Amino acid sequence: MKPPLIILTGPTAVGKTKLSLALAKAVNGEIISADSMQVYKRMTIGTAKILPEEMQGVPHHLIDILEPSEEFNVVLFANYAKEAIKKCYKNGKVPILVGGTGFYIQAVLYDIDFTENDDDKSYREELEHIAQKEGAEVLHKRLQEVDAKAAKEIHPNNVKRVIRALEFYEKSGGQRISDHNEEQKQKESPYNYAYFVLNDERSTVYERIDKRVDIMLEQGLVEEVKALLTEGVSPAAVSMQGLGYKEMVAYLHGECTLEEAVYVLKRDTRHFAKRQITWFKREDDVIWINRQDFEEKDEKILEMILNILKEKEITK
Repeated sequence: MKPPLIILTGPTAVGKTKLSLALAKAVNGEIISADSMQVYKRMTIGTAKILPEEMQGVPHHLIDILEPSEEFNVVLFANYAKEAIKKCYKNGKVPILVGGTGFYIQAVLYDIDFTENDDDKSYREELEHIAQKEGAEVLHKRLQEVDAKAAKEIHPNNVKRVIRALEFYEKSGGQRISDHNEEQKQKESPYNYAYFVLNDERSTVYERIDKRVDIMLEQGLVEEVKALLTEGVSPAAVSMQGLGYKEMVAYLHGECTLEEAVYVLKRDTRHFAKRQITWFKREDDVIWINRQDFEEKDEKILEMILNILKEKEITK
């Protein structure tokens, strides 16, 4: 029998955190964060990070493990997540991957090989230089020319992933990363898993996003970003490219008003949620949970999840 793995994902602000705690307690589980930003220390408000006092005694992994100046990517995530999964099994617990970064979830679920081709970073640095000097669109157009499928799937502003795709193409002698990822996805998962995608009416998700941003500002998002800049974190750091951070950096650098920064943040977070849903729709073997079908009640959703886990023999 393959080892168990539960995945709970969905768009930002859909209510994954609260449900994940109830699920972890019901199945004797531990939570592994599948979020590209919550790994960073002192980046709490803008990442809507769960606080220790809110964890209700449920162990959480991959939260507050890196300095904001450090780089984080899918290769590191997969390594950290696999270690955390092993730890869960050792503790006799069920690992629950929770978060909205679909690319990261896919890497763990299918044990996809995302390792770099070699240690030569010169081509990557050349592309980073182009992005800084000529803009993200230039790189994205270049990707479109060599790998149209990857270009369609990767947002032009996601410079890190655009660079990765171009670097893969260059170093593999012309193999497209979209083809490579498709091949890897055909691999059978090493886990006995259930992949739940929590969703809601788009208008409800968008309302929650707007409200969440307002709460972040009340909690001190501007001050959090200011403190990071004061301690010397570069605005170009991977961590500072996250939603909530780059917009506040622009405001603090006098490039826009606070009102404009907030407008952009809300708009781009809504766009991000839409892209997340598009990603999950492309994934195989996912179980969609539409909150409105359960009258927005977590207890009813949890009951359905537990029944499916029993059917799949993931829990007893």
